[in-house]
Amino acid sequence: MSGPIFTIATYTLLEALRNRLAWVLGLLAIGAVALGGFLGQLALTESGALQAALLAALLRVCCVLLVAGFVATSVVRETVDKGQELLLALALPRAAYVLGKLAGFALVALLPALLFGAMALTLAPAPWCAAWALSLWCELCIVAAFALLCVLTFGQVLAALAATLAFYVLARAIGALQAMAQDAAALPRIAIDALSAVLPHLDQFTRGEWLVYGGAQVTPLLAQTAIYVTLLGAAALFDFYRKDL
Repeated sequence: MSGPIFTIATYTLLEALRNRLAWVLGLLAIGAVALGGFLGQLALTESGALQAALLAALLRVCCVLLVAGFVATSVVRETVDKGQELLLALALPRAAYVLGKLAGFALVALLPALLFGAMALTLAPAPWCAAWALSLWCELCIVAAFALLCVLTFGQVLAALAATLAFYVLARAIGALQAMAQDAAALPRIAIDALSAVLPHLDQFTRGEWLVYGGAQVTPLLAQTAIYVTLLGAAALFDFYRKDL
């Protein structure tokens, strides 16, 4: 089954390049450079640290929106154009289709991580930039896997994007919510702790201060990514297999 998975992943990456994803990333890079220069002129002290922290936060959000939007529109477009039905009519296992899409979207997520990690080399040492870029790729893989699950479940771009963004915001805020709930009543605290147990802690990923002070610990993030991508992929497989196409 590795052959169909590789083929689907390759064509997913080619689709991203043909849809001008590289142009969008280039425009983001140019905008980031311009904004960084502007921020450097405003800062009185530690202009490099300010540039690194703010640009890291901005590029992180832009990458998440870009990847989630591409996943949702790609799958919906393929469904509308009957490409999905054509693939499955070739006696292709549904598992190969889902795993191929996951692998393809992971390759797509690698593009902004490499580009913006390379850009960060102008502001921070190479090991710090490598850790930041690897964490960004892991974060984007989780977002892509969740977006794939949502679009296979809902079949609509808007619903899939709304659910993905809600998941992302909640996963980013779960650490702060836990801290705020320490003095709350028992029921809200238990509910937030339960959410914390099932959600990825994206607040620990791709932190802007890593480009300023270093100190990134990527091993726990790699473990979280492997766990959640596997779980989300399994859920997408379960939902895809139960559908009549």
